Amino acid sequence: MRIIPFIRSLLLVLVVIFMSAAAFSQVGISISFGPPALPVYEQPLCPQEGYLWTPGYWAYDHDDGDYYWVPGTWVEAPEIGVLWTPGYWGWRDEGFFFNEGYWSPRVGFYGGINYGFGYFGEGYEGGRWDHDRFFYNRAVNNVNVTVIHNVYNTTVINNTTVNRVSYNGGNGGISARPSPQQEAVAHEKHIPPVAVQAQHVRAARANPELRASVNQGKPPVAATPKPGALNDRAAVSAKEAGGPYHPAATSAAGQPRANTPVSRPESNVPRPSTAVHPKEFSPHARPASPNTGNPKLDQKYQQQQEKLYAKQEQDHQKLQQKQERDHQRVARQNVDEARKQQVEQKHQQQTQKLEQKHVQQQQHLQEKQQPASRNQPKRPQ
Repeated sequence: MRIIPFIRSLLLVLVVIFMSAAAFSQVGISISFGPPALPVYEQPLCPQEGYLWTPGYWAYDHDDGDYYWVPGTWVEAPEIGVLWTPGYWGWRDEGFFFNEGYWSPRVGFYGGINYGFGYFGEGYEGGRWDHDRFFYNRAVNNVNVTVIHNVYNTTVINNTTVNRVSYNGGNGGISARPSPQQEAVAHEKHIPPVAVQAQHVRAARANPELRASVNQGKPPVAATPKPGALNDRAAVSAKEAGGPYHPAATSAAGQPRANTPVSRPESNVPRPSTAVHPKEFSPHARPASPNTGNPKLDQKYQQQQEKLYAKQEQDHQKLQQKQERDHQRVARQNVDEARKQQVEQKHQQQTQKLEQKHVQQQQHLQEKQQPASRNQPKRPQ
């Protein structure tokens, strides 16, 4: 009789994994030109113990034909003992593909890209787990020792050539190849990016100022203290671009293949940014079932998460209905293109604000649940 609940739980886990990966992953999209160089920026202060650094990178919006910057950010590790392997762009079959990042006990191959802050092209020098606590290397991390005491200081000798190249292979890319150990990690059990990471990507995609064509490789928000906190006072801007910006039209990567996204032609009327309306976002990933070791506490947390999920989906529907009414009113009034564009810009601002609100709500709920969770016995690996 217990087999049905088990199957339901298994299906829920599979749905969560699939939706989270779908919202975050760029795998399978072939781009004919490489991403801009990595910008120069400082690392925000670590918000609290248990958060690990995930470096910023350039993602690609195939609807808009443009790269956009996903700010580096501190993310709470989903499990004790896991580390983050950053994603990276790599050249394959006459195009660039994105290899998605993941959580696992060991750091795998990330293209030899020097993301900084402990990710110098191979492995991770920013910290280590000691039983159930993460110790931070102050030599490469911005940590307030009056708040976080589990720190050490080890100078890292970086033998990697210092450059800002953001991709592996192709014309001008990093030539690193995975070692046998890194290939082994690639076949081990992974945890995909968690929900707040997927929401962080959506928030970045919705911000037109983070598009490479707008910021010329120098994003105004280069890193944040927590996922989605693009407007936080602790967010930092890039000091400078990592190199000259070369848009797709002047790229030397060659002609795109038939299935390769290309930039749209110029228009006299400004084109609204991607994700102008809530329906253009991927659905929010349903929260994974909590596992604190306390069944009653897990049930309580699950109910809280499902309630927030339902409320956020309701917010999406309400905003979409409101914007549809705006569209109908504009159609009845037969307004000019300039007025239509103003409406679309307003919609974009509304949608971006809502997504940032949802990210903050998810963060608040996780922070509320974390203290009790950390007092529970360690989960088996």
